[in-house]
Amino acid sequence: MTLAVRRIVAGLGLLVLFACTNGTPAPRSAPTPGSSVTPPASTPTTTASPATAPHPVSLQALMEKEYTGRDLRLGRVLARDSEYTRYFVTYRSGNLRISGIMNVPVGDGPFPALVLNHGYIDPDVYVNGQGLRREQHYLARAGYIVLHTDYRNHAASSDDPNYELGLRLGYTEDVLNAVMALKTSTLPYIDKENIGLLGRSMGGGVTFNAAVVRPDLVKAVVVFASVSSDVVDNFNRWMRRTGERRQIAERIERRYGSPEENPEFWRNVSPRSFFDRIAVPVVMHHGTSDDSCPIAWAETTAAALRAVGKDVRYFVYEGEEHAFGPQWPRSMRRTVEYLDALLKA
Repeated sequence: MTLAVRRIVAGLGLLVLFACTNGTPAPRSAPTPGSSVTPPASTPTTTASPATAPHPVSLQALMEKEYTGRDLRLGRVLARDSEYTRYFVTYRSGNLRISGIMNVPVGDGPFPALVLNHGYIDPDVYVNGQGLRREQHYLARAGYIVLHTDYRNHAASSDDPNYELGLRLGYTEDVLNAVMALKTSTLPYIDKENIGLLGRSMGGGVTFNAAVVRPDLVKAVVVFASVSSDVVDNFNRWMRRTGERRQIAERIERRYGSPEENPEFWRNVSPRSFFDRIAVPVVMHHGTSDDSCPIAWAETTAAALRAVGKDVRYFVYEGEEHAFGPQWPRSMRRTVEYLDALLKA
């Protein structure tokens, strides 16, 4: 080999060495699908790239928010009897003021507390404290402070112009802030360590949302005749209809994609996708003749909870419809027995 050729070869060797030590590493053959490759001990593990920020309309986005709740204020007395006093109340949910009612048992306390989450009632006709009236009364008589939230856009609550396009996830924020309003209140008769959630119908879905977003915030969860834990079921049943709701559904689909076009978005607004986060026992009540929220939804929800190892007590009421009738007292006795064991022990 001539001197000139040797110099060229040596130069090429230096270039290769430089590329391997300071530039892009030489390519390696791809592993066989299904196999694993363990890097050599001398090779440092590559740091993962930062996770993508969650979609602003998602349960993951709610998980990243801070809930301070604050400024729980008792207003005028709405009713009073020998067992409890009913107040008009307000509290803060982010920048919004949310109204509601609070039943306070007679006595010094401290009393465990429940945040009640009502089902769908047209906000244009809804009035303060509407929905769950029987439960409000029954639970106050059983020794519980009852905070029934009106949600944003209801009664005297502040309006959120985007609450429908946000798939009403703002209701979940209002409920979480209601719990925090109780926990941060200066009222001496609230047992701030023992708080539970109870929801009916749409409020059942709101309750499940709250339980997966902040698993450590409450100690008990009860749902009656809940909507599906898969939001697609609810969207198909109530939004994809003719008239005003269909128009809202079309706006939602234009913005986020339909369930068929963008299934990931719809998974991320469904509490079932995050049931593994639930940290407390759950009680479910559902009637076999419910023609609003089919019992098949409840069965699927209960099965999904059990599949991830959660403690769920699922009670079925033969012949009961969505609002419950003859067997409602039985369902409430079961509810209070469960709540007493968790919140009064």
